Amino acid sequence: MNWIDLVATLAVLQFIAFGVLVGKARARYGVHAPAVTGDPMFERNYRVQMNTLELLVALLPALYLAARYWPADVVAGVGAVYLVGRLIYRQAYLRAPGSRSLGFALSALPILALLGATLVGIAMGR
Repeated sequence: MNWIDLVATLAVLQFIAFGVLVGKARARYGVHAPAVTGDPMFERNYRVQMNTLELLVALLPALYLAARYWPADVVAGVGAVYLVGRLIYRQAYLRAPGSRSLGFALSALPILALLGATLVGIAMGR
């Protein structure tokens, strides 16, 4: 099984799911497109989706770059931490935005680790 492709696919599906939840929040809180402000709970849902997009842009190339230099199961494991981090981030941000730090760290640090591993791999001439 190609673990890297699985993690990448799950990350994109997670982002799509967060988008669907934003659509439901629009209806629930009466925030009509194209507005992106209104009810604070809608705004929290929207910010989770946008922050996920911001990190997804970095995650996907980081996964594939790191996989060129390091074992796929290790790289995919780091990517899985990102997926869990996004779930924790969403739950925390919806409950109390100030409590999102753990989820953010579990999302951002794997990306930095993958990029760092890629640089090490390049430097080692792997």
